[in-house]
Amino acid sequence: MEITEFLLRWIHFLAGITWIGVLYYFNFIQTPFFGTELGGTAKSAMTRGLVPAALWWFRWGAMFTLLSGVLMLFLKLHTGTSLSSGYMTRVLTGGLMGTLMFLNVWFLIWPAQKIVIANAENVAGGGEANPAAAGAGARAGMASRTNTLFSIPMLFFMAAASHLPSLARGADVGIHVLTYWTVAFIVIGLVEINGLIGPDATTQKPLTTVSGTIHAGLALTTVLLLSQVFLI
Repeated sequence: MEITEFLLRWIHFLAGITWIGVLYYFNFIQTPFFGTELGGTAKSAMTRGLVPAALWWFRWGAMFTLLSGVLMLFLKLHTGTSLSSGYMTRVLTGGLMGTLMFLNVWFLIWPAQKIVIANAENVAGGGEANPAAAGAGARAGMASRTNTLFSIPMLFFMAAASHLPSLARGADVGIHVLTYWTVAFIVIGLVEINGLIGPDATTQKPLTTVSGTIHAGLALTTVLLLSQVFLI
């Protein structure tokens, strides 16, 4: 059992580093570069050549991160860890955001990026531009920024699960956690909804900038941390 748990955790780390690493590349490096004069010139070629390869590692990194995480969760439950324990409260807080991030990758970002890539290939071949490509790119960009925001508190609470045991002791000391989860679902849900239904990627401050996205992620971390400290 110890070897199984270790191997799952190792896979989880490898896949997670791959996924989040590419996510940060897209948001911190590629997108700002595309906004420069040189980046605008190179955007079509990169969209046709580099972006599909990066998206392959991106989405399959997300898949293996989720699968290994779910298996680790079931293993913990199988070995007697209570679902309402402090450990599970911390893990599931990160896991909730990680799951939303996975869904954004496979059902928002990837489908939208396929439209963008197909449009770039069509235009490069002399065809007409697809008017839906700009909207698809905006949707993918907002979902990607939302994932970047989520990644900050997600990683905090995943690390806190084993390394900050005094946080969110939960049922380990007989404290009810329903109030916390009500707050967490509302706050996290509002962040996800903002990434789904806003008018477009240019009007959803602060996610239109890298610094704004980082600050929003730190703010969400703080809200969830204080909720655990004061509510459970």
